[in-house]
Amino acid sequence: MAISLASLRSGSSLTPPRLLTYGVAGVGKTLFATSAPAPVVIQTEDGLGLIDAPTFGVLRSFDAVMEALASLYSEPHEFQTVVVDSLDWLEPLIWQHTAQQHNQPNIEAFGYGKGYLAALDTWRSFLDGINALRDERGMGVVMIAHAEIRRFDSPETEPYDRYQPKLHARASALVQEHVDAVLFANYRVTTLKSDVGFNKKVVRGISGGDRLLHSVERPAFLAKNRFGLPETLPLAWPDFAAHVPFYSNATPTVRS
Repeated sequence: MAISLASLRSGSSLTPPRLLTYGVAGVGKTLFATSAPAPVVIQTEDGLGLIDAPTFGVLRSFDAVMEALASLYSEPHEFQTVVVDSLDWLEPLIWQHTAQQHNQPNIEAFGYGKGYLAALDTWRSFLDGINALRDERGMGVVMIAHAEIRRFDSPETEPYDRYQPKLHARASALVQEHVDAVLFANYRVTTLKSDVGFNKKVVRGISGGDRLLHSVERPAFLAKNRFGLPETLPLAWPDFAAHVPFYSNATPTVRS
C-alpha cells in the first residue's frame, strides 16, 4: 500500500491496551484481569480457582497456545479481552519449543546464555499473535506474571533488591517493550517498630488487607504506564479502567 498524507492518523487514537500485571501470590491478579470486558483466558497454569471465565483449559505446549491465539484471530466471537495466565508458566513451554526447533535436548544445551537468546524469537512469535488480536480484532490484552525479588544493579546507587516479573531478564525486557503498562500488585504494608529491651528494636511488617496496583516505578518495584495513571490505585478493574481512554471514552467493540 502506498504511503500518502491521506494515511495519516492521530497518535492518540483509541486502541485497546496491552497490560503486564504482576504481583505477589494470592493478591488477586487473575481476578483483576478477568474483570476486564468479555474476557477469554489462555491458561498455562491452573490458577483460575473459582473464577468463572471462558478458557481453553490448561495448555501444555507452545503450539497449543499459538493455536488458541489463532482461533481467536480467525473465528467469529464476542470476546473483548484476552488474558494470558501466566507468562512465567508459558516461559518453560517457550524454552521447550525453542530447544525442539534447534534439535537440542533443553534450553541449557545451547551453551552459556545462547538458548535464552534463541528463545526470544519464540517470544516474538507469541507477542506477534497477541498484537494481531489487539490491532486487527480490537481485543484488549492482560498478561499475568508472578513476582520475584531480584537484585537491581543501578548505575546511580549501590545495588538493591526489588520486585520484578518472574521471567528471564531478556524475555522480561522484551515483554515490557511491547506493553502499554507494567502494573505491580501488592498488599498495603506498613511497619511497626517494637522495643524489645537492651536498646534493641524489632521491625514487623503489618498488612491491612488492602490490595493495591502500582503504575509508576519505585526502588521497591518495576512499573510503567502510558496512560498517566495515578501512582497507586485499588486493585480493582473499574478503578483502573476509569483512567484508560479506551474504556472511559469509548465503547469497546470486537471485529468478527
